[in-house]
Amino acid sequence: MKIAFFDTKSYWKEFFEPMAKEYGYEITFFNERLTAETAKLAAGHDATCSFVNDEVPAEAIRELHDLGVKVLLLRCAGFDSVDLAVAKECGMPVLRVPAYSPESVAEQGAALLLAVNRKTHLAYERSTKFNFDIAGLEGICLHGRTAGVIGTGKIGQCMINILKGIGMNIIAYDAFPNPNLGLEYVELDELYARSDVITIHCPLMPSTQHMINREAISKMKDGVIFINVARGLLADSEALAEGVESGKIRGIGMDVCEVEHQYFFEDRSNLTEHDPTLARLLSNENVLLSGHLAFLTEEALTAMARVTLDNLKAFEEGKELVNEVK
Repeated sequence: MKIAFFDTKSYWKEFFEPMAKEYGYEITFFNERLTAETAKLAAGHDATCSFVNDEVPAEAIRELHDLGVKVLLLRCAGFDSVDLAVAKECGMPVLRVPAYSPESVAEQGAALLLAVNRKTHLAYERSTKFNFDIAGLEGICLHGRTAGVIGTGKIGQCMINILKGIGMNIIAYDAFPNPNLGLEYVELDELYARSDVITIHCPLMPSTQHMINREAISKMKDGVIFINVARGLLADSEALAEGVESGKIRGIGMDVCEVEHQYFFEDRSNLTEHDPTLARLLSNENVLLSGHLAFLTEEALTAMARVTLDNLKAFEEGKELVNEVK
C-alpha cells in the first residue's frame, strides 16, 4: 500500500516513517496541504493521509477517486474537513484517529488555564528583561471555584480529572450525558451562570458552530476564564474579543482559532497584514493562544501513527473498520 502524506512536518515524518516500514507501507511525504488543487499529487497511491488543516471537499475527493485512491486516512479526530457524503458516494472510507492520548490534549488545556489565570506569559516576558515588578499580575485561586465542562468525552473526562486535582467543583453539559461518570449535569444556561472557568471539548458540527457567541457570553459569570482546545469554530472570535476587552471574560486560553487554516503550523511572521479579529485577540494580554499543539507529545504522535496505520491495515485486509466515520 502506498500512502500520499500531506502537510508534512518534521515531527510527522519522525513518527510515521519508521512505523510504516514495520507495516510494509510506502509513504510519499508532501509538504503541500491536501486541497482540490493539490489532490493530483496523490496519483499512484492507494491512500491519502491528511490532518486538520487539509481541505478535502467534493472536488478533491472526486479527483482522488479518479486517480485510484481507495481510502482517506485522517491522522486526527476531527473530520469536518472532509465531504463525507461525496466520499460515501465514491466508495472511499474515511478512517480517523478518534483518541490519541486524550491526556495530552487535556494537559495543554490545563496549562493554558493556569498560565492565563496567573499571567505566566506576562511574568516571563518581564523577567527576560530583568523586570521583576509583579504589579498587575494578579490571578484567582482556582481551588474551590467551579469549572463548567462542555463535552464529557475522553478529553473532557481527562480535563475533569485534572481540575478535580486542583480542587475545583465540576458541573458539566453534554448533549448525551454519561450517567456512569457521577457528574452534575446541568443545562448550558446554568453552566454559564455558575462557572468561574468554562472549558469546551465538543466536536465541530453545524449544531455546535459558534455555540459560544455573544448571547452565551452575556449569560456567563463576570470574570469567567474560557478555555478551548477543541475546535476554533466552536466560538465566535469577535464575541470573544468583545468579552475580554470589556472585562466580562477574565482570560482566554486557546489552542485553536477560527482562521487557523491561514496561519497554523507555519511561520507567518513575515506577513504584513493579518486577520483583524485574530490580531485583536492576540493584542490583548489576557489572551493566550498556542498554535494547535495540544497533540504534540511523544505519546500522542506515536498513537496517531499507530492507529492511522492500523486503520489502513484493516482496510487492506478487509476487516471491520472500527474507526470509520459513518
